[in-house]
Amino acid sequence: MTEQITVTDTPATPVKTLPDAQTVTEVTHWTDRLFSFRVTRPKSLRFRSGEFVMIGLMGDNGKPLLRAYSIASPSWDEELEFYSIKVPDGPLTSKLQHIQAGEQIILRPKPVGTLVLDALLPGKRLWFLATGTGIAPFASLMRDPETYEKYEQVVMMHTCRTAAELEYGRQLVESLRDDPLIGEFVGDKLRYYPTTTREESAQMGRITDNLTSGKVFQDLGIAPMEQEHDRAMVCGSLAFNHDVKAVLEGFGLREGANSDPKEYVVEKAFVGDGI
Repeated sequence: MTEQITVTDTPATPVKTLPDAQTVTEVTHWTDRLFSFRVTRPKSLRFRSGEFVMIGLMGDNGKPLLRAYSIASPSWDEELEFYSIKVPDGPLTSKLQHIQAGEQIILRPKPVGTLVLDALLPGKRLWFLATGTGIAPFASLMRDPETYEKYEQVVMMHTCRTAAELEYGRQLVESLRDDPLIGEFVGDKLRYYPTTTREESAQMGRITDNLTSGKVFQDLGIAPMEQEHDRAMVCGSLAFNHDVKAVLEGFGLREGANSDPKEYVVEKAFVGDGI
């Protein structure tokens, strides 16, 4: 299935029956493995673009079943957006993938995470490196004016198995320059480099390979990565994170954190297959 299906609703505010309940306003099924959804935002919730929260549903045992999900919407958005994989036997996503507009989810309003601009030292070029649904925190950061105020250039590298799995990110990136709120900030600063690993496409290969071979620098006509001016954020599977860290450190970048800003940061709480 590659047809994009979006269902929206403007339901009357339901009686909140779940703890920390928020109402689903829109659901989009991108493929048979990927979907995104938007929910109401608690009025008291403040977060930095790139952070994650715990969301979920009630489990069969009557207790909340929660997982960490990056907020894909920017900090200024009136709603919250999430992007998820569908796992048939996943404790949470086996149920969450069937959620519909007007229904409720549990959302614990305590945002945290390392993929925030404050966790990096000042630089000139910012790299977003993601596989699969790991693009979610960068969907937030790419829509944040502060990203473009702090950096002269932003490079979004996103790798999936097939072209259909890149569609969420592609549509988001293509909409940015004409966005009435942040289009003027984005301008020509954002460079997008999507690749596939299984399906033949215009651009192929893993992020690690395209960095180490120099192919991405050549294709985009930009200088190689170096410690003084380049900064990076990484979000993907544990194996991907490990491999990319080695590549970045090969370029001289050091891993940082909220309390100790350096040249790159990794989101260790990203939930991959099996959620």
